[in-house]
Formats: sequence, C-alpha cells, structure tokens
Amino acid sequence: MGFMDILLIIIPSTLLWAAPLIFTGLGGNFSERAGVVNIGLEGLMVIGAFTAIVFNLTFDSVFGAATPWVSLIAAMIAGAIFSVLHAVASITFKADQTVSGVAINLLSIGLALFLVKLIYGKGQTDIIQKSFSKVDIPVLKDIPVIGELFFQNTYYTSYVAIIFAVIVWFVMFKTPFGLRLRAVGEHPMAADTMGINVIKMRYIAVILSGALGGIGGGVYAQAISSDFGHATISGQGFMALAALIFGKWNPLGVMGAALFFGFAQSLSIIGKSLPFLAHIPSVYLLIAPYVLTILALTGFIGRADAPKAIGQPYEKGKR
Repeated sequence: MGFMDILLIIIPSTLLWAAPLIFTGLGGNFSERAGVVNIGLEGLMVIGAFTAIVFNLTFDSVFGAATPWVSLIAAMIAGAIFSVLHAVASITFKADQTVSGVAINLLSIGLALFLVKLIYGKGQTDIIQKSFSKVDIPVLKDIPVIGELFFQNTYYTSYVAIIFAVIVWFVMFKTPFGLRLRAVGEHPMAADTMGINVIKMRYIAVILSGALGGIGGGVYAQAISSDFGHATISGQGFMALAALIFGKWNPLGVMGAALFFGFAQSLSIIGKSLPFLAHIPSVYLLIAPYVLTILALTGFIGRADAPKAIGQPYEKGKR
C-alpha cells in the first residue's frame, strides 16, 4: 500500500468523524463565549441523534433522498428546545452551570431511551434506509491530487461543517452581534452599562449551542451509526467540549481541534487496514482518541484562557 493509498483512506475518514465534533464544538463556543458553561453538549447530541433517526424512519417515504437533511433540521429544533432547560436553570434561576449541564446529559439519554422503548418496543431503533452517503463533489473532484484526496469518496456534511466554522468565526469576530456576545462573556456588567441585554444574549447563545449540538448529533447518527441506541453518542459531546478548549474558544481553532480528534477516532476504526498500525492491538487504537484528548488538555498545547465571566451568574445591578 503506497502513501497515496493511505491518504485516500485516512482523509475522508477524518473528515467524516470530525464533522459532528465541529458542529457541536461551535455550539459550545457560542454558549461559553457568552459566559455560560455547557457541559451538556453530550446530552444535546443525544437528543439530536434520537430526533434525527426517529424523524428519518418516520418520514423517509415522504422526503425521499432529502430525508437526512430534513432530519437535521428536526434535530436542530429539538436540540434548541432542549437547551432552553439549561438556559432557564443556569441563567434565570442561576443554578450551578456545571450541575445543570450534567443534569441535561442524564435527562437526555434517559428520555431518549424511554421514548425508543415506547415507540419501537426494544432498546434501539431500526436502521435507517436514507442516510448520508459518500459522494464525489462535482468540479472539485477533478482537481489533480487534491480533488482525489479531499473531494472524492467524501461526505457533504464534512464540508458544510467546515463552512459553518468559517461563518461562525466571521459572526463572532466581525459583526456587532459577535462583539456583544463576547462582551457578555468577558464583562457582563460593562456590557449591561452599554445597553446590551445580558440575559437575552446569554439565552440566544445557549439556544444556538443546543441547535448546533442537535445538528452534530444528527450528523453522527445519520452518517456513522445509522440507528439510535444507548451507545450511539458515547463521549462525542465531551470530545467536542475538549475541542472547544483545545481550540481556545476560537471557531477556527475548534475546527482544527475537531479535525485532530476526528483523525484520532478514524485511526481507531481504520487502523487495522493500515500497514504501520496493523500489528498494534485493537484496544490501544480504541483508547487512542481519549488518550490524545487528555494529552491535549493537560498543557500540551499551552494555556487556554477561557472567557473571563464564564460560569458566573449575572444579576442586574450586582457586581
């Protein structure tokens, strides 16, 4: 197997596994840039995955080939609605944001599995027939070398995720909305003094995080797992949170970190087909993504400074 053949296996797989992490990490970026810790990204992905699969199975005969994309919209809406629970608890009632996020994680998997059992009478859903499939991107696939590596045998969702990362970066750093969002997360009292509605901005940010987390779960379920069960989303949300910290709360940094973790995850799946990893015990390949996550978050990349007011409840008129 030549070097080019290895790249043709690794690159599409990396992009596939990175896409859900990019969407979910960008969602966490909105929330935490506004000063609200969102440990509940795992739970938001669970709700998104559950909603996407159930919607896909229910309406595949209605929407045909467009079913996975419409299911993503349903997952986005479900994630946004579910995130309101976190917003109400942590912003309105000023509950501990970490505890609220953990509660979201526990509630989501319990609720999703209960509904799966209620609807399908078993512990997991059926396998979807309309899923995201590999494609060759027109025009771009014909670019010498690059086209073969990046735009053949790939998924549209991977490039939608990358485009989203660029859009979120632009919104966060080049628009008035992004400036207000960052001001709320850095110094909410000063933002309030300047006429910015801190509570409103934080609600918007948390709901956006839920919407993107739902999309991340929907992409994972429809491109990778093809069904929903208790282990469909298993650590993906926490890995997206790690990508957020690894990327230093910058959308482009989050994208880069997600690609790194996607690469690590892809190796755990395709490692046995690569000559230089074929003799490594599979257990080491399976734990590699989590080991790399720990290494990345223990100072391997230098200090990452969070927004100054992150995790701090805000009450108007009180410092």
